Amino acid sequence: MTETTTEPADATTRPSRDDVQWLGESEQIAWRTFIFGATSILDRLSQLLESDPRIDLTLSEYEILVRLSESEHHRMRMSDLADRVVHSRSRLTHTVSRMEKRGLLARVRCVADGRGREAALTDEGMALLERAAPIHVQSVRDVLLDPLGHDDFLELGRIVGRTLGHEVPCLPASTSHGR
Repeated sequence: MTETTTEPADATTRPSRDDVQWLGESEQIAWRTFIFGATSILDRLSQLLESDPRIDLTLSEYEILVRLSESEHHRMRMSDLADRVVHSRSRLTHTVSRMEKRGLLARVRCVADGRGREAALTDEGMALLERAAPIHVQSVRDVLLDPLGHDDFLELGRIVGRTLGHEVPCLPASTSHGR
């Protein structure tokens, strides 16, 4: 029998079918429940923001506004923003273009070196974020926090945090956006 390894596979050393420790039935159920639940929750939170005609933001767009609102001078290098919102550079560029057309942010030269591009939150973007934040926070409570309860909600955050293997960029304690 082939010995299984606990080392993560990289692009050059993919495990063969015989080397994989397959998920048991209860593990498959847990995994599929996680995937279905995470996708459903994120879709529902986005739908609640998008369905309000005064807001009309996707969850991804909301997250971009939040990250910019919390950054120094309300601007951030595009590559850093992509990392913070867990988007590919290409996906972020498309999303930022849509948001720029709506007047929510602008792409400007990087203050630090003049070579790179930064996304900068506009006054209109900040005003929309301030209107969207109460709706988003109530949605998080309704969809996730209240059904789980406070302690389980915090535990969920700790559990997911352990899987990331690195520190998650935190929010400033003084944020009023409740993210």
